[in-house]
Amino acid sequence: MSAIPVDKPVADLPNGHPAETNYINEFGGLKSWLLTGDHKRIAMLYLISVTFFFFLGSVAAALIRWELTAPAGVVMESDTYNKVFSSHGVLMVFTFLVVAIPAVFGNFFLPIMIGARDMAFPRLNLLSWYLYVGGGILILLGMINGGVDGGWTFYTPYSSMYSNSNVTLVLTGIFIVGFSSITTGINFIVTTHKMRAPGMTWFRLPLFVWANYATAVVIMLGTPVVAITLLLVVFERAFKLPIFNPELGGDPVLFQHLFWFYSHPAVYIMILPAFGIISELISNFARKRVFGYHFIAFSTLAIAGLGFLVWGHHMFISSQSMYQGIVFSLISFLVAVPSAIKVFNWTATLYKANIRLQSPMLYALGFIGLFTVGGLTGLFLGSMGTDVHLTATYFVVAHFHYVMVGGTMSAFLGGLHYWWPKMTGRLYPESIAKVNALIVFLGFNLTFFPQFIVGWLGMPRRYHYYYLAPEYQVYHVMSTLGSSFLGLGFILPAFYLTKSLINGRKASANPWGAHGLEWEIPSPPPTTNFLQIPIVLDEVYDFDPVTEYELDRAQQALEGHHYDGMMDQDDESAHRVEQGEK
Repeated sequence: MSAIPVDKPVADLPNGHPAETNYINEFGGLKSWLLTGDHKRIAMLYLISVTFFFFLGSVAAALIRWELTAPAGVVMESDTYNKVFSSHGVLMVFTFLVVAIPAVFGNFFLPIMIGARDMAFPRLNLLSWYLYVGGGILILLGMINGGVDGGWTFYTPYSSMYSNSNVTLVLTGIFIVGFSSITTGINFIVTTHKMRAPGMTWFRLPLFVWANYATAVVIMLGTPVVAITLLLVVFERAFKLPIFNPELGGDPVLFQHLFWFYSHPAVYIMILPAFGIISELISNFARKRVFGYHFIAFSTLAIAGLGFLVWGHHMFISSQSMYQGIVFSLISFLVAVPSAIKVFNWTATLYKANIRLQSPMLYALGFIGLFTVGGLTGLFLGSMGTDVHLTATYFVVAHFHYVMVGGTMSAFLGGLHYWWPKMTGRLYPESIAKVNALIVFLGFNLTFFPQFIVGWLGMPRRYHYYYLAPEYQVYHVMSTLGSSFLGLGFILPAFYLTKSLINGRKASANPWGAHGLEWEIPSPPPTTNFLQIPIVLDEVYDFDPVTEYELDRAQQALEGHHYDGMMDQDDESAHRVEQGEK
């Protein structure tokens, strides 16, 4: 995407700041970060925070896998095991998956992609981070002081009346984290509507912006419902109100309706931003405009809308009628259509493309495979005839993780590797990153594919012991072995990305040769994003075949010394000289 600059008003010009000044070094000190209104700094604060919570959730997952290697457990009592898997679910869902991509990459890049200098409400943006951290601290305090044992779904009346764990404090933390998401959603919607650069029409928006916009709509419509629902659980627990407990005249199925009315759209809060990242990666590393741009954009909105109509497929074995189940089953199959449109269009984009298999692209290709498996197995759970047998088994666990971990986490890592040079101004070792992408893909399949088999055989999820069916052990051992490789794939980026901050080569403005406004500003970006206001002139992902041919020749010339898929400042200068001589 190209643009021409328009001079900014004199009052907006940087007052004598050197050219190398950027959002990282313009204002020093911890206070300047904790009180910042810069969306880029807030995104980096989110990156540190979500990584911390992801680490804690991963530790809980490792403990679960270790415990399940033996039919009678290894070291935990059943009560402890219940608290560990509940902590894993709460931390991963509410403090990582729902938050990570919108809060980190959406915060950092949405304003830049539309040509804005910041979010519409910078202070509200900072408040969202403080709400997130405050809610996360309450969740951790609840887990440390008594734990929580009701799973991440907090089904009533157990959670509202009978659990002896610290349900109230954890639910209060989730309630606050929910308001963090709402404030972020407000910012995304207003910023997208009101702060687009001249010439940035709706159909010139990058698909990542479309994805975050649709996610923000889902957040605004769904999060208040689950927030009030969890608050009602706290009230029933504290004041013995007759809301969900049948002994007091309440209805426990009402909780399931309210919870899943949000929590199935929450799946799309987790996966829609991932779709946006994959669209960016596929187009820029296939070096061509994404196939069916309008179809992908509108399919994103279709998923956001239809997602609110399928919550009942989580309740086929509850008290809802068979006719309700038929309706929910049909709509569940219908919502698969816009998701399939994306996969087919990404595949068509790759057809006869000039594909560059660099590390972000490897994550994108892995995403397509893992999400396809997760989506197709979801059809078994959306059909009443098979769901009755598979519900509450490890088949559901595998399906959920293929979509959420295989999908969202692959996209998160792909986006992190893709935008890391822009966010930090440093290049990481591309060869190690490629190997790590393969480790994550193989480790994930080895971890969760055996769970499809053991779930099909009848192993219930959330069970601590399975000594009455020892034949399940081999699948759990395979799954635990795979989780070791998967854990390695999550740990390695922490080392080589951190190391790149210390001694990584300096990144050029556009080390990937990608298209988009974010690649037309320095790396890392200045505080105001654009020293001059851009006017957007061409279409999104408008790759020119002749230019791409010349870039390929330049990259081939760079091979043989230190070219590893990304151009640093010296490489880019050499390429420009070569183009000038031609």
